[in-house]
Amino acid sequence: MGAQLNPAGGRHRPGRTKHMAEINVTPFVDVMLVLLIVFMVAAPLLVVGVNVDLPETAASPITDQGEPLTVTVSEDGVIYVQDTVVEYENLVPHLEAIAVAGYDQRIFIRGDQNRAYGDVARVMGRINSAGFNRIGLVMENEAE
Repeated sequence: MGAQLNPAGGRHRPGRTKHMAEINVTPFVDVMLVLLIVFMVAAPLLVVGVNVDLPETAASPITDQGEPLTVTVSEDGVIYVQDTVVEYENLVPHLEAIAVAGYDQRIFIRGDQNRAYGDVARVMGRINSAGFNRIGLVMENEAE
């Protein structure tokens, strides 16, 4: 029996495999495509959950640090603090409880443009009476 030589020049031992000299990128591409799909599905869920039709303005955006607290007045008059429905009468106690927990940043009001301005102004007054003085109105950029 003669010895078998492999193409690299050495003896071939039965049961051992040759090492590949190239990189297999197929698993890498598969993982990247799965991550892309996951992020494409998850990205729309990261937006504030209440849909309102915001008015447009030409004002420059506010750059503020930290996670803002958002109060939303929907078209049908329902008030949301973040994603939680809060009755108009319970808005001040709810916000005071948030203030006691240590929140002292700006509060953003998102009011639907089809809702009466007076309703949004009353909610703003309730927020102010809860002890918050830094209040901002959220609007869409005006189309040019």
